[in-house]
Amino acid sequence: MQRFFRPPEGKFDQRTLAYLNELGYKTVFWSFAYADWDNNNQPSSNFAKEKIYSNLHNGEIMLLHPTSKTNADILKEVIVELKSRGYRFGTLDEL
Repeated sequence: MQRFFRPPEGKFDQRTLAYLNELGYKTVFWSFAYADWDNNNQPSSNFAKEKIYSNLHNGEIMLLHPTSKTNADILKEVIVELKSRGYRFGTLDEL
């Protein structure tokens, strides 16, 4: 398994980064996220898709929380749309 670490909530400090580096982990942050983490306050599908589509960029690391019902509902459609726009999906090793 590759050694990647995403700091929860994006919170980190120099000491944490140094420890992770010593342990051979590469710290990876996202370049896109939206408010999808509150399971009791999910955005509409249209809002989520608009956020995703209006923030696309090459090399994007998209953070979509796996517990989001909205994300589950739109994921297939978003993937199809992004591929139709010429985007592809890859691994962190490819970046």
